[in-house]
Amino acid sequence: MLRLGGGVPLLGLAVAAAAVVAARLMGWWGLRAGFRLFIPEELARYRGGPGDPGLYLALLGRVYDVSSGRRHYEPGAHYSGFAGRDASRAFVTGDYSEGGLVDNVSGLTFSEMLILQHWLSFYEKNYVFVGRVIGRFYGEDGLPTPELAQVEAMITQGLEANKRELKEKQKFPPCNAEWSSTRGSRFWCSQKSGGVSRDWIGVPRKLYKPGAKEPHCVCVRTTGPPSDQTSDNPTHRNRGDLDHPHLGEYTGCPPLAITCSFPL
Repeated sequence: MLRLGGGVPLLGLAVAAAAVVAARLMGWWGLRAGFRLFIPEELARYRGGPGDPGLYLALLGRVYDVSSGRRHYEPGAHYSGFAGRDASRAFVTGDYSEGGLVDNVSGLTFSEMLILQHWLSFYEKNYVFVGRVIGRFYGEDGLPTPELAQVEAMITQGLEANKRELKEKQKFPPCNAEWSSTRGSRFWCSQKSGGVSRDWIGVPRKLYKPGAKEPHCVCVRTTGPPSDQTSDNPTHRNRGDLDHPHLGEYTGCPPLAITCSFPL
């Protein structure tokens, strides 16, 4: 499967980036001067072979000249199947068969749509946009179809879900965890666990998320007001988020221990 590099950004940067991306989506879908319209049969001529007029690929109906990345897309290269067509679905599934190299993205999840959005960002940054494919995502007038509008809506909803997830991760960072066939399991908290740096350590708790089959270990603040209250609220009990209704203690682990061990 194609992979994207880079780590998870900090919450503030992620929120700002999401807002910028959401604003740019309409720019991507809207009219742009100087672009061409391709029918699929015409685009199929741009596979970078001898006598072909160029090396293009399409993603969500947008066509890019990938000649500068020829070694990746030319005939015989690993991603040659993407050339001369819109194979949007394969960017997510990694299915490079003829049946998988298609533009039909129906049934993909919000998170999978975000993968496509990331790849759009990649091609916008690294290759030259040259036109649009008439068909699933653009009409004969070059304007977005209802199906593309649905994709855009799912990307926007995915970005919002990402923001909520990052916010929750700041509140309840995942625990550090290890397992050994001789010593069993161990969960522990530190000032950086689950990729979240903070000025507190916390204690391990089971977080029961609505809809999830199993809880997962998170680190929970033990002092100050709950995250949804202000510090000047006189009613809080100085227990941090310990009283959150979706949290549970680990049996056999002291309530305020920063490490919970479960021998075999």
